[in-house]
Amino acid sequence: MAEDAGCRVGCIGAGNMAQGVLRGLLLSGKVQPKDVTVSAPSDRNLRTFQDLGCHTTHSNIDVLSGSSVVFLATKPHVLPGVVKEILPAVTSDHVIVSMAAGVTVQTLEDSLPPGTKVLRMLPNLPCMVQEGAVMFCRGHWAGQEEADLLKSLLSSCGLCEETPEAYLDIHTGLSGSGVAFVYMFAEALAEGAVKMGMPSTLSNQIAAQTLLGAAKMILKTGDHPAKLRSDVCTPGGTTIYGLHELEKGGLRATVMNAVEAATERARDLGKR
Repeated sequence: MAEDAGCRVGCIGAGNMAQGVLRGLLLSGKVQPKDVTVSAPSDRNLRTFQDLGCHTTHSNIDVLSGSSVVFLATKPHVLPGVVKEILPAVTSDHVIVSMAAGVTVQTLEDSLPPGTKVLRMLPNLPCMVQEGAVMFCRGHWAGQEEADLLKSLLSSCGLCEETPEAYLDIHTGLSGSGVAFVYMFAEALAEGAVKMGMPSTLSNQIAAQTLLGAAKMILKTGDHPAKLRSDVCTPGGTTIYGLHELEKGGLRATVMNAVEAATERARDLGKR
């Protein structure tokens, strides 16, 4: 299974995360629409996949019968019922990949047949445009072959790293929820420009490009964000005046608290 060519992919769940990951796979050409089967209780989200040329069904069992890699893209509280339903159809040939926040590999392995190859991954929404950040870990019976297969598939979605499972809930707070934090900052940045007289459409474009450029600088230079921030500041210049206002508003502590709150919530979901 090391090669992803001709890989048959199934997905139980058709919400935003499923759409983000599967769109990334399809855009890359690594998986063909005819080799993708998606299930969901209603047709509402399935229409997106039908338009892409994928097979869709209301039967979760059907997903397993036609797939070798099966993504579980349900809400955490729904996952136990789904696992119980598909249990009779899971075989040693399946690679089961969970996207559910907070649900540990151990919990999944305890609920599936002994020896099931289980991996756990956490994507974020920009996978939809192949600029996502994905972390994954593997269970006891998933080996290097399965890890390589998943990384090969997910590399089309953006940055993909295998990590210890302990990092995954933190990743939820940093990157899964963090996307929304960045959108809020982008909105505020653009509205500041609107307040000063720039048209909304233009300010949104400039704010987005500013965030994109800043992110690429971090990735390409490898410099710490604090160093890059310092590089922009000149004594008595515009930037230091703006940064002073952000510090007075407690931006740094507030963002750190937001990541902590989202991480703790992910851990809480896992306990439940």
